[in-house]
Amino acid sequence: MQDYQKRLALNLLAYAVQKNTDLAQLCSLSGVELAELKSESSPGLTTQQINALWLNATELSHDSLFGLHFGESLQVAALGVVGELIRHSRTIGEALTHAAAFSHLITDVLTMEVNRSGQTFTIQFIPATASRNGSPLIFRQMMDFFMAFTLHEADGLILQKIQPTTVRIPIEPINLPEYERVLRCSSIQNATDYVMEFDGRYWDEPILAADYDLQAVLLRKVSVLDEAYSNAKSLRERINNFLLANAYLGVPTLDAIASNLNVSSRSLQRKLQEEGVTYQQLTDSIRKSLALHYLQAGQYPIKEVSCILGYNELSAFNRAFRRWTGTTPVSYQKEHLSGFVVSDS
Repeated sequence: MQDYQKRLALNLLAYAVQKNTDLAQLCSLSGVELAELKSESSPGLTTQQINALWLNATELSHDSLFGLHFGESLQVAALGVVGELIRHSRTIGEALTHAAAFSHLITDVLTMEVNRSGQTFTIQFIPATASRNGSPLIFRQMMDFFMAFTLHEADGLILQKIQPTTVRIPIEPINLPEYERVLRCSSIQNATDYVMEFDGRYWDEPILAADYDLQAVLLRKVSVLDEAYSNAKSLRERINNFLLANAYLGVPTLDAIASNLNVSSRSLQRKLQEEGVTYQQLTDSIRKSLALHYLQAGQYPIKEVSCILGYNELSAFNRAFRRWTGTTPVSYQKEHLSGFVVSDS
């Protein structure tokens, strides 16, 4: 995991230099030693260092859309073995499926979901709670980067420019033309989620560099990395990521999550206890994060937010929200959405 983070950080530094950024100043402000970053034996970057790199690169380059432009320029080879696996997939659909399956090896910022339905398919970028709750500027740069990179990485695979039919993304009107250019879409909708929809004809488009024998070798290699990554992560992190990625399905019961992880409910409880947390605490934390996100977005009535989070009664949601924040959902939303009409029904 750390090797991929360092690889991405080195590419970020290289791109920042192309934008006439002083490399020494960028590293100094971010608390990063370039020699250590290049060393294979050095420890990985901390979350604080990674965030500082994104923030300082954006400021020093004087590019408010640094993440978007960085994603447009990066090549899939920068992802190492995961990138090679993508490059040697049979079709665009298969490449995107692999990219989504192993995205957690590249970043903790988000997970990817690829869904095919009828004549279209979509790529959804689901932010991790920690990323969404951090600096809005850093969060936005990272989300822009991964959307632009995912789109442009496909160019070299089939030698044609893939164009989304629709893009959903939180966007400032003043930057709309540049998002339309980089994301190649004139139908960009202002929304709270991050989704690109494509014509289904791209799904089965063959990849020119496909090597099926090599792909099998790469898949085994990436699977070993994935297993090591999964074993290294705590059960708490794995459950947290699962709950966040599947939030649209509601919060599952302890028995349901245990079944998903192929363990007994009693074993799951015991392992979580060893990590100093209960399943109820994890679900409570997820509900709180999602509640704050939905209310800040302002696109859902409070009663609907309550239902999304699995509360049968609005009064139960109100009590839980007051326990989390010391205020009511209505008051909280009014504070964050001045100028908007707020409804609790």
